[in-house]
Amino acid sequence: MILDCGCPGVYPDWQDQDIDLAHHAAHTLPIASFLYMPLAYDTYRQRQQLGIGQLELEERWPGFALSRTGLFGGRLIRLLKDGRSPSRHVGNLPARFQLNVRMHAGGIGTVRDTVRRQQMDLLDSGRMPKEIYMAYLTCPRCAEARGGERIMVLRRWEERPRLKRRQGKR
Repeated sequence: MILDCGCPGVYPDWQDQDIDLAHHAAHTLPIASFLYMPLAYDTYRQRQQLGIGQLELEERWPGFALSRTGLFGGRLIRLLKDGRSPSRHVGNLPARFQLNVRMHAGGIGTVRDTVRRQQMDLLDSGRMPKEIYMAYLTCPRCAEARGGERIMVLRRWEERPRLKRRQGKR
């Protein structure tokens, strides 16, 4: 269920967990960004929702989108129940797609501490942090009614034997 404002009505309960989304069906839409700030984010979310509807695909959690931005571009990923479609935007996630998940209560301006804590915990456990994905669970319009702003911070990681050995020596 997607709320009127476009936020997900339900989302996965992955708080403080490591999840593996390897080979999971997904709809991936490239988005424009400049210096890691997405441009026309709501437009891309609506375009992706329209595309999923036109392809008659079913989402696992409607409205739940993982955002990844880069220097000049990024992508929006929505998880699907079935990935069989002729669309170039539908495919499977890579084989190594383990994510560490943290919930952040607050806006994007205060997410720095959560990301820093998450990165240190990953390094302390011998895992190399890779890119960050964010899932915005509330928007400014619905945040007050739903208990404040919330962002799900997902950090992809890879197992590194060298880091594990280093942690064992400490």
